[in-house]
Amino acid sequence: MKPGPRRSVSQSDLVGAAFELLEQKGFAAVSVRGVAASLGLTPTAMYTYFPSKQALLAAMVEELLAGVTGQDGPADAPPAAAARGLLVDTALALRARLRDHPGAIALMTSGPLDGAQALGLAERLGEAFAVAGASDPDDAARAAHALLALVLGQVALETAWGAASETDSAALWSDAPPHPITEAGAALGLREGAEAEFRRALERVVDAWAPTHLAPDLGPNS
Repeated sequence: MKPGPRRSVSQSDLVGAAFELLEQKGFAAVSVRGVAASLGLTPTAMYTYFPSKQALLAAMVEELLAGVTGQDGPADAPPAAAARGLLVDTALALRARLRDHPGAIALMTSGPLDGAQALGLAERLGEAFAVAGASDPDDAARAAHALLALVLGQVALETAWGAASETDSAALWSDAPPHPITEAGAALGLREGAEAEFRRALERVVDAWAPTHLAPDLGPNS
């Protein structure tokens, strides 16, 4: 005899099941009905927690962003330097979290980032930019937005290049003219998100919006 439907579940169980669907079957498979079926529930039971697919997706975004934070710079560093370290470290942590979850970019762009975790992350970045030297609240807000856009865009590009077939691409564009600058970027690992290159980009964005802080010497190629 088959066991009866599972009825005692928490919101955390439902979100966890949704992430399993995302990883196993892709973004299109994530739905209230799909999660209900995977747990042996009726869709009606799911609606108690999530009245719509959008509410489910929003909860998944919040789970994805929970705990994304970075470390300040050295304890004896000036406040601006510590804030700069926090900004770069937080951006690296966010990128790592998104890269660890297949379908994360589709999820992050499925609706407005207006949950508590998303807004809290943006606020922490803005506050750190203000300490690091952003001239006013407007610039701190612009800087936080730019940093988040850089991370999301980078992960989206890495995802796209990772899914592409190099053989098919080479065949399709075999007659394309040379693009020396773009090809140089490919050699540097920009498409795949080489760690050193991504950190360099992060530092450039941070220092552009916090000009009163003198960035450390990145070497002769910086």
